[in-house]
Amino acid sequence: MKIKRSNAYSKVTLYVVAAVFIALILLPSFASNNVMERLTVLFIYIIMAAMWNTLAGFGGLISIGQQLFFGLGAYATIRITNMAISPFVALLIAACLVGLLSWPISTFMLRLKAGEFAIGMWVLASIGHLLVNLDPLIQGETGISLIALNQYAIESRRLLIYFAALVSMSGLLLGLFYLLRSKAGIAMQAIRDNEEAADSIGVDAEKVKKWFFIFAAFGTALAGALWLAQASSFQPKTYFSVQWTAYMIFMVLVGGLGRFEGAILGALLFFVVETWFAATGVWYLVGLGAVAMLCSLFFPKGIWGVIETRLSITLIPVGYQVTGLKPDSHSKNK
Repeated sequence: MKIKRSNAYSKVTLYVVAAVFIALILLPSFASNNVMERLTVLFIYIIMAAMWNTLAGFGGLISIGQQLFFGLGAYATIRITNMAISPFVALLIAACLVGLLSWPISTFMLRLKAGEFAIGMWVLASIGHLLVNLDPLIQGETGISLIALNQYAIESRRLLIYFAALVSMSGLLLGLFYLLRSKAGIAMQAIRDNEEAADSIGVDAEKVKKWFFIFAAFGTALAGALWLAQASSFQPKTYFSVQWTAYMIFMVLVGGLGRFEGAILGALLFFVVETWFAATGVWYLVGLGAVAMLCSLFFPKGIWGVIETRLSITLIPVGYQVTGLKPDSHSKNK
């Protein structure tokens, strides 16, 4: 019997990911401005999907209020840059501050279960929206621009935002990968499957869920800060809109809930659909809803879940695989 944490597919995937990462680093040398801006959006979508999948897919914590952290990440960036700090330094500081804020939030939110947790997060997002509106700097729903970006030339700004999004996405995915392969990751998935059973074998459910909650909050806040950098304007009703969580849910459900590859695939599909059909207006939104409903009905495990089940392909394994097991003689006789 052997316990493996990788396979032939995952080893090939490692080389492919390394090649893609190098290509993305070199891309600005010959890509158009439009391509760089669209890829920046894709990187942010992948972050959003991966962070929601962290909570719901691996932790069983269904939230419809992640726009709270998305909006706070953007708001904190505005506030920090107002203190004459570089906006690109402010991105990271803002995400860290939101991550710290999520610690006390998790203390009482994680006491709620299932639907109560989901609705509770939405209520908190609404409260956060109202509180940000009270800040005189924001000017209510009028909003404010990230003026600090004007100190950079347009080309330099576009390049810095692109690399900030690329590094953030890569760092968060790598961090999530190792987190899921750690004892805490295994514990979190055990809690998702059966919290009482996990507790009976000594898993500290509250502590483990807190760490995942904070990690997802940090990543979502960083996505909000990056979106602000590429959009350059902040309006509370936009950043605290439930549409952001709806996008996250769509990407994860279509790609594959609880699968590392699923969130990435879902983000790629959403990005392609948005790029091709966003100009159709309301029909674009109707189409997204129809696709999500059909996937829920016919592919409950998502597209990647179907591929993984039918073809037994795992590109990024975060669990263990036991090989070499042989049935005992008693089993054979049966």
